[in-house]
Amino acid sequence: MCGWMHLPRYIDKIRLHLAGKLHPDYQPNFGKGFDGLWLEMAGVKEQEFIEVVRNSITDGQVCDWVLKNVRKPDSVKEEHRRRMLDYPSKDDVAGQERLKMRKKQSGLEHRDDIQCFVDYIDADEKRI
Repeated sequence: MCGWMHLPRYIDKIRLHLAGKLHPDYQPNFGKGFDGLWLEMAGVKEQEFIEVVRNSITDGQVCDWVLKNVRKPDSVKEEHRRRMLDYPSKDDVAGQERLKMRKKQSGLEHRDDIQCFVDYIDADEKRI
């Protein structure tokens, strides 16, 4: 959406949060992790963006707001994408252990194709 990886997912999470339906597993990291990375790279404050979503009916309205208010070059969007797809990096021992633990908790430890948390989320939510 608007050239940003993760933005549609973050909007969905905000809508669920506002409705009191965000799954408890997602609540501790709400606004952090990949959400926080998007906020940082986009230069948007968390509460400001929550209000944008709260005051919109459609994702298209949120997209219009992003296009008007978040003007970042494609290089920033690409860096955001790269950081998501490279998390955890191969030399991030703690991150690699956390990924391994999450895979085991989800019964996915046999999935060698899951190399990053984006892969893990897709597998855990049964998209791959």
